[in-house]
Amino acid sequence: MKTNKQTGFTLLEVMIVIAILGMIAGLVVPNLMGQSDEAKLQSTAIEIRNLESTLDMYKLKGGMYPTTEQGLEALVNMPEMEPVPRNYPQKGYLKKVPVDKWGNEYQLVSPGEMAQYDLFSMGPDGVAGTDDDIGNWNADEYL
Repeated sequence: MKTNKQTGFTLLEVMIVIAILGMIAGLVVPNLMGQSDEAKLQSTAIEIRNLESTLDMYKLKGGMYPTTEQGLEALVNMPEMEPVPRNYPQKGYLKKVPVDKWGNEYQLVSPGEMAQYDLFSMGPDGVAGTDDDIGNWNADEYL
């Protein structure tokens, strides 16, 4: 005797599972997005601290910090404009000029208003001088 028993999910069961998954996604995704923004801020602050160390090495070997005009490019290639640092390493200090988590180059103002130099990311809005800038003067707030 053969029984024709079909196994599987009914349409109603599938719809209930999809609805539950949708509710879970609605609760979880916004939290993850918020953490992503926070992670970008924290990662940028860490990168600023790392760049500070590289700038300190530049000063230790070269005798001064790069000027605003030389910018962070001075960490990649020996500056051609004055003041030219002494004891510049053949391969530079960095392989390339770093960008922040929003794709913008870090900014260097030397001498700075907040310290010997101001090193900063223009933050999420990509505009310098706004409240969301992350700099060597406030990076610890994001760590």
